[in-house]
Amino acid sequence: MNMAHFFRPLLCVFICLLVGGGSGFLTVDSISTWYVDINKPFFNPPNWIFGPVWTTLYTLMGVSAGLIWNTSAKNKATKKALLAFSLHLMLNGLWSILFFGLKNPELAFAEILLLLTSIIYYTALFYRIRPITAWMQAPYIAWVGYASLLNGSIAWLN
Repeated sequence: MNMAHFFRPLLCVFICLLVGGGSGFLTVDSISTWYVDINKPFFNPPNWIFGPVWTTLYTLMGVSAGLIWNTSAKNKATKKALLAFSLHLMLNGLWSILFFGLKNPELAFAEILLLLTSIIYYTALFYRIRPITAWMQAPYIAWVGYASLLNGSIAWLN
């Protein structure tokens, strides 16, 4: 195994964590102010759960993207899958800005539905290249499905 096969997944994990951490950093003030005061459904998890869950999900996302990148960066299917993943990652970072930064649960709900669709799309592309990378997305799909329900409920309650 050459060093690139080790480096690519690490780089992808770093980028995913950077996107998540960056959007979180930009919106952290709203979590202790605005978010505390809005109505939330009974199934809203405690705030402390989000950090460990997202760190795990970003790590899985990054490792799987790096494994796809390792298959062949020149392959047309790989390029398409990594482009879809990159666009999805931008949607991922945008959600926090819409929900917490702009304090707009309705707009964030529309965006999270687009995000969930993009996750399913890139996962299907990953599956065609290397099935294990798609299976690594199962927790992410489940979490964003749950987050979509949570976001929709918050939009409705407020």
